[in-house]
Amino acid sequence: MKSLGCKGEDLAITFLKAKGYTIIARNYKTPIGEIDIIAKDGRTIVFIEVKTRRSNSFGLPFESVTKRKRQKLQKLALLFLKKQEVEFPVRFDVVSIVYTDNGKKEIEHIPDAFEM
Repeated sequence: MKSLGCKGEDLAITFLKAKGYTIIARNYKTPIGEIDIIAKDGRTIVFIEVKTRRSNSFGLPFESVTKRKRQKLQKLALLFLKKQEVEFPVRFDVVSIVYTDNGKKEIEHIPDAFEM
């Protein structure tokens, strides 16, 4: 059985593809951590953090992307970008997903959630 996080990432990828994003990588691993999704939106490279919850009891999922997490994502993005031969505009998005008790899925996409 897939973990809640994997189900959320699957849903986020389907959602992003429907919006025209091209998925470059999923679960991009480096020695210092992992980026959930790397995609292209036009010419922009988008680093996407996916947060999935079963309820809003402890706040909305995107609220758990703390300053520390944002700083780590920025470092991970720099590692990815150093391997590229071309410079691209960069953006950080958050996809927040809540699976409700009645099986409904609430998706909130926050483009440009924070800056480099």
